[in-house]
Amino acid sequence: MTHQEILKKVEWKDLKNLTFKEMLIENNLTIPWFVISITLAYFGYYLLALPFSAFFFLTGLRQVHNGFHNSLGTNKFLTWFTVYSNSILLMVSIHAVKFNHIRHHKYCLSDEDYEGKSAKMKWYEAILYGPIHMFLIHKVTFELGNKNYIKNMILELCSIAIFVFIAFYFKIDFLIYHICIMIFAEFLMAFFAVWTVHHDTEENPEMARTQRGKWKNKITFSMFYHLEHHLFPAVPTIKLPELAMRIDKILPEIEKKNTF
Repeated sequence: MTHQEILKKVEWKDLKNLTFKEMLIENNLTIPWFVISITLAYFGYYLLALPFSAFFFLTGLRQVHNGFHNSLGTNKFLTWFTVYSNSILLMVSIHAVKFNHIRHHKYCLSDEDYEGKSAKMKWYEAILYGPIHMFLIHKVTFELGNKNYIKNMILELCSIAIFVFIAFYFKIDFLIYHICIMIFAEFLMAFFAVWTVHHDTEENPEMARTQRGKWKNKITFSMFYHLEHHLFPAVPTIKLPELAMRIDKILPEIEKKNTF
């Protein structure tokens, strides 16, 4: 069954719309995790802060990912500000990530898909490839992106550099902790955000892997409904569980490879 046939069979356009409550959730999901992690780090409880830092990173990824697809329910400026501010906190130019992610949807797992390169690797190769992955998404954006992408990337990288300089120059330990953990997490993106959801799917790239475990989806904030996302990228993350139920009901024959 082709992508277009699936789009026609499954009702999904109503899922694009967010209620006011859903919009608040999507735009503020990162705040409690960031506040708790940074507070624990401030008082020197770095080990206790780690899981909250991980949840902040994951929810930050969810937030900007929705921003890429204009699914936050906010206007153009607020969506831009979400992407910009998360660039500083996540230690990467999110506009560079966005540029490569949009190309990933267009050229999924082809030679033009720089984001998806690690999907064809072995799992340990994808982990080792992480730092190269982070370098390449900036390089590719600089080489192929339009003026707006390049301008935003430079602004974000300069803002990150200022943030890092302040933290290290004034020896602000809890900020140094945050910076180090976020960089480490970014180095794992080629594995967690690409390999886990796309490995062994080259024959039909749009049919990415997905996750149906209730608790696994809860602790990963629904970020591994990747089959659903690739088929219906305009649907906000908060609506993906409902979308998954509709797909299972209307098209039970679709093969669903597990993410983990």
